[in-house]
Amino acid sequence: MTTASSPATATASSAPAAVPAGSGPWQLARAELRRRTAVKVSLAVVALFLLMAAGAPLLSSLAGWSPEEFDKTAVDPYLGGRPLGPLGGISADHWLGVEPVTGRDLFARVVHGAQVSLLIALTATAIVVLAGTAAGITAGYFGGRTDAVLSRLMDLTMSFPSLIFMIAMMSVAKDVNRILLMTAVIGLFGWPGIARVVRGQTLSLKHREYVDAARVGGAGPRRILTRDILPGVAGPVIAYTTLIVPGMIATEAALSYLGVGVRPPTPSWGQMIAESVAFYDTDPMYFVIPSTCLFLTVLAFTLLGDALRDVLDPRSGRT
Repeated sequence: MTTASSPATATASSAPAAVPAGSGPWQLARAELRRRTAVKVSLAVVALFLLMAAGAPLLSSLAGWSPEEFDKTAVDPYLGGRPLGPLGGISADHWLGVEPVTGRDLFARVVHGAQVSLLIALTATAIVVLAGTAAGITAGYFGGRTDAVLSRLMDLTMSFPSLIFMIAMMSVAKDVNRILLMTAVIGLFGWPGIARVVRGQTLSLKHREYVDAARVGGAGPRRILTRDILPGVAGPVIAYTTLIVPGMIATEAALSYLGVGVRPPTPSWGQMIAESVAFYDTDPMYFVIPSTCLFLTVLAFTLLGDALRDVLDPRSGRT
């Protein structure tokens, strides 16, 4: 008798002690995310750049330079404005070196560029998530004509060549706030993707027993949507949100790189990369530093999003 029960005992003893019995799905998800090294590293990188963006004015003041301040003593006018010193002019006065020709402090421009790039990306992501979740949950729950109209609107929006349309809109609108315009334009084309995900989740949830019980109990559509349906789609929405942030960052960088995004003297990572191409041979650090910041930020958000999708949305089809 004792030997028959020993495998079960061994299996129970091998279960993770960090998660108590009876834990809910969110506690299990947090425990699984804490177990992954890639998640910890990604969170550290994301937190670093978010803090850098939030504290950009303080950091640039600590460095002693504003992003628009020129330092002609840091460049050699007889060598085409090449930064003086090794590695693009890195020194105690300029922690990441200076821009060629202008002598503007690269550290100040990188941290302020992080503020602009992440502000546009995160705000556009918030617009996409709110609009997409509202449209998807409405289409999936009410169905019928409402679903047909919203689904056709999703198809219509997704059929546009979004990057070309963004370039055209940004080129035509000139005397406007570029940051607000970029946020609105990027958010305009991003919501159908998450709307389709939420619609599919809502279709699978609206006939569950607890939803039927709430409906029989006299709950109205608003109460059902906010208290029963929305918590059920929260996991996939969170995972999808983290995955679309790097796309938003890359889109902002691409528009600025093409010259239709943020304009000088406002710094942006994409704009800095575009300007650095002309100096790649003489000052490669001018290209490497903003490119590395952009690469690390996109990679960290992507790895974090992949992990969240694996844990919060196991039906995503990943193995």
